[in-house]
Amino acid sequence: MDERTIRSGRRNFLTLASAIGATALLGQGRSASAEPPPETKKIRLVKIPAICLAPEYIAEEFLRLEGFSEVEYVEVDTQANLSDLLGENRADMTVSSPPSLLPDLDAGKQVVALAGIHGGCYELFANEHIRSVRDLRGKRVAIEEIGTSTEYFYLASMVAYVGMDPRKDIQWVAGHTFDGMMDLFVEGKADATLAFPPQPQQLRAKKIGRVIVNTAQDRPWSEYYCCLISARRQFVKEYPIATKRAVRAILKATDVCANEPERAARYIVAKGYEPKYEVALEVVKSLSYRRWRTYNVEDSLRFFGVRLHESGMIKSDPNKLIAQGTDWRFLNELKKELKA
Repeated sequence: MDERTIRSGRRNFLTLASAIGATALLGQGRSASAEPPPETKKIRLVKIPAICLAPEYIAEEFLRLEGFSEVEYVEVDTQANLSDLLGENRADMTVSSPPSLLPDLDAGKQVVALAGIHGGCYELFANEHIRSVRDLRGKRVAIEEIGTSTEYFYLASMVAYVGMDPRKDIQWVAGHTFDGMMDLFVEGKADATLAFPPQPQQLRAKKIGRVIVNTAQDRPWSEYYCCLISARRQFVKEYPIATKRAVRAILKATDVCANEPERAARYIVAKGYEPKYEVALEVVKSLSYRRWRTYNVEDSLRFFGVRLHESGMIKSDPNKLIAQGTDWRFLNELKKELKA
């Protein structure tokens, strides 16, 4: 990369950050300015190597305008231990997936769902001999970790939806990391994998595998959230004002992705989350970032909960878990406050 490109990238980033900050400031509104300041000036979010979680990263500028002077991103290379980061007080807030949040709640982990962000992250890739989810019976399927990772529970829901038993009918193969999972599929050591941005873009560029389910387009998966905001329960209990301000920051960042995808993509590249602008833009444009205003988060939790409960992967009734593990106060207030 030459010096001119570097200078241009820095200049674009500074311009973008300033524009996002100005947008946040204009969007504060009387409701936000009338609120007391956050009870804590520090917030720790989780940095997962996935472009579709752009709102969590873009929210950094918004969080500072909400009164958080210390914004930390705790870096991980796997999604398997997100709830542990919250439960062990190593992070305060993250983006979770309904299929993986429900087993955490079932296990009594101290996390709480606060709002939905978008749907459509995942694409189920398989080799040329597999044409449908039913064809996965007896096949090797690559995930990060057996029994803990998001892909494991999301795919288990898909398998259960078509009448198969995810515990008996699938040969799960653990890649142990975000990249390791895809490597198993690329190297032919797995017959399918549930790819997560930028993995689908990378697989298509290499002409590896075929998509048999696109959760952004194919029903019923396109009708439900794949990502929602979750937080450490104690953080929400001790710092309700900070919680609302943090959720507002992330939802404002979600609106940036929905309304200005080019700006969001430039920010992602400038901050180093994705090296290729075209890839970042493709992902941001493909996801339903407007969904948080209209879709019911409980519907998504209930849909996945029924699949997991029927297959024996969670013991508790989904409605019980939803009642115990969600707090929609902030979302309901912000829907009114941030209405278009």
